[in-house]
Amino acid sequence: MIKGVLLDISGVIYVGNHVLPGAIDALSRLRDAGLPMRFLTNTTRTPKKSILSRLRNMRIHIADDEMFTPAEVARNWLTRHKLSPHLLIHPDLAEDFQGLAVHDAKAVLIGDAGQAFTFDALNSAFRALMGGAEFLALASNRTFKDFDGELSLDAGAFVAALEFATQRRATILGKPSASFFSTALASMGCDAAEAVMIGDDAEMDVSGALAAGLAFGVLVRTGKYLAGAEMSVDPKPTAVVDDLPAAVQWIMERRG
Repeated sequence: MIKGVLLDISGVIYVGNHVLPGAIDALSRLRDAGLPMRFLTNTTRTPKKSILSRLRNMRIHIADDEMFTPAEVARNWLTRHKLSPHLLIHPDLAEDFQGLAVHDAKAVLIGDAGQAFTFDALNSAFRALMGGAEFLALASNRTFKDFDGELSLDAGAFVAALEFATQRRATILGKPSASFFSTALASMGCDAAEAVMIGDDAEMDVSGALAAGLAFGVLVRTGKYLAGAEMSVDPKPTAVVDDLPAAVQWIMERRG
């Protein structure tokens, strides 16, 4: 029985500044059915309040506590471990880290920095890591669907570069981290065995959720989906469907 739904946002609900066909009605159908939802994004170029504002402009209303972002998790992690961040992130995301207490110990925090991925910035992060700073990555996605409709490099390639150079592994805070999924599930009192994840990224969204213990993972053929992507991951998606409305229909047929 499905009692809770986790959803990716970009590529599932919208692409760029356009809502995908049927997405708004599909979300309404889930709410009308009384199914709690949490929205998990690995977007690390945009602060949370700006994402919520963009969604509202598209007539998609998500409460602040329904959305989970890697930056939010990272801020809590830094506070809990009493570390100050060495930020290698997009300038627009810096506001999500304002007001943190200052500590002597540091953590390098890398996200999708975009044009800020310069040699000097990467080398500075490298030197901090070699000096003993903790190594945190907001996400490790390979690609994302850019505003021009084409795929662009995401943070994963740059995380891998620093991992190679330092011979260290980053702690991933967003998807596919099991704790990212479990935190969202706990917020709605739903067991992983009764939850489903909907996403357009076979690796980070769907296989990641299944590896974290979710009962179901539904891959949609929208956003950055590439034909046959479901065959290159393990665990494989429970189902592959055309879009969010089809995913919601799949869920309704299996609610029990």
